[in-house]
Amino acid sequence: MAARRLIILGSTGSIGTQALDVVAHINDLHARGQTDLRFDVVGLAAGRHAELLSKQAERFGVKHCALAHPPIGGHGARFTGPDGPHRLVTEVECDIVLAAMVGAAGLPATLAAAELGRDIALANKESLVAAGSLVVAAAKRSGSKLLPVDSEHSGVWQALAGRCAGMSPPFEAAPHVRKITLTASGGPFRTWTLDQMRGATVEQARKHPTWTMGDKVTIDSASLMNKALELIEAHWLFGVGPDRLDAVIHPQSIVHAMVEFTDRSVMAQLAAPDMRTPIHSALVWPREVEGCGKSLSFAQMTNLTFEPIDAAKFPAIPMAFEVMCRGGTSGAIFNAANETAVQAFVAGRISFTEISEWVARRLDRVESVQLRSLSDVLEADAKVREAM
Repeated sequence: MAARRLIILGSTGSIGTQALDVVAHINDLHARGQTDLRFDVVGLAAGRHAELLSKQAERFGVKHCALAHPPIGGHGARFTGPDGPHRLVTEVECDIVLAAMVGAAGLPATLAAAELGRDIALANKESLVAAGSLVVAAAKRSGSKLLPVDSEHSGVWQALAGRCAGMSPPFEAAPHVRKITLTASGGPFRTWTLDQMRGATVEQARKHPTWTMGDKVTIDSASLMNKALELIEAHWLFGVGPDRLDAVIHPQSIVHAMVEFTDRSVMAQLAAPDMRTPIHSALVWPREVEGCGKSLSFAQMTNLTFEPIDAAKFPAIPMAFEVMCRGGTSGAIFNAANETAVQAFVAGRISFTEISEWVARRLDRVESVQLRSLSDVLEADAKVREAM
């Protein structure tokens, strides 16, 4: 078969670099005659890391690069400025886009990919949180597939496979899907009291017990804001309301998602905490190709535990359900409020527990309106940032 042409948005981040590892692995299998699938990386986009972007482009023979915030001097990127990733997606032909830019900055390019009918390996959850109705509607019109990269959503998709065979998001889960449950590690403050959490430092919030991720996602995981965003993402990917969504703490990060059916049976997806596994699943679908992620050792899994989420310690979770019920631009407000709150926490202007308070205030103060276009999302986002 012809190579699948791939664009990676956010290639220098944690997901992007691991995605390139997966691509190299699959292409090596192809070279050895073990699969007919191979990838041609036709575009890379990054925020500020020009040197790493250049090395990636050289390694994979990439001609088209985008740099949202280019340094003064040489950088070799064809598309520069904040609209660089968007121009890369719209001007360079491809078959699949890995959307791994962090935050609302990745939305325009992700939406453009959906409008153009590109398949999207989706790691940029903020696109669905801020503009889920737009992205899903565009994907359904164009035939674009939203292939989940987050381990939890990849887990849901795989758990559904036995009873929803051959389907790829976005879709509406069948009525016999009673409950979708995402798991959360609980982050570094799982066993802390609320009083202890009030004094948490930035460095403590950065020390995730299970995953190695970028700064923003790691701090979001400490507040469980990341799980709140993922619940909203699941709402859009699988077409279920808040009454069919839940989250629990699972410190071992082995079970990534569980799906309960109306007959009360439950399908759970298990995998080692290695992001190369869900990245691989999204990129090769609907094929089965030997992966490069870590394997599980069941003999060593002597203790898998689950516990409820304390809403007093982690108020982001009930806020996520509120956002789903409100609709409109509330998702864009929620996302922008969290991004600015994390920035304020890192800058030392607010405490860790004030992150959720910051977000709640902006949800109350910035009016949610009907979401009709990308401009509505951008306007809501701007109003939140102006209120900093």
